[in-house]
Amino acid sequence: MSYTKLDIYNTSFELFIETHQLTFKLPTYETYELGSQLRRSSDSIVTNIVEGYGRKVYKGELIRFLVYSQGSCDETVSHLSKLSRLYPELNSDFENKAEQYKLLGGKINNFIKYVQLNWRT
Repeated sequence: MSYTKLDIYNTSFELFIETHQLTFKLPTYETYELGSQLRRSSDSIVTNIVEGYGRKVYKGELIRFLVYSQGSCDETVSHLSKLSRLYPELNSDFENKAEQYKLLGGKINNFIKYVQLNWRT
């Protein structure tokens, strides 16, 4: 099986694309500040899922990278919350995206539990 079959990969990839585009609604100076941090943390979620899956032969490595992915998901929610407060005119866009990332975080957590209990190496 490929990582492209994982729901958490597909969801995080789509959210990354949407989030990346959303950051360009920010004022120009913020695009290179908090916007850049948001793009990197969002990208890190996807990237860590892929890298962990590439190391799936080692259960501990897979779990480690999934935990990194979950941490980046939490970081992304934090950045979205800050931007929501800083830019009230974009509040609904950022709050909606934050809710989607919270759901993704739950899915990543569930997948970590699944791997811990069921993954065979």
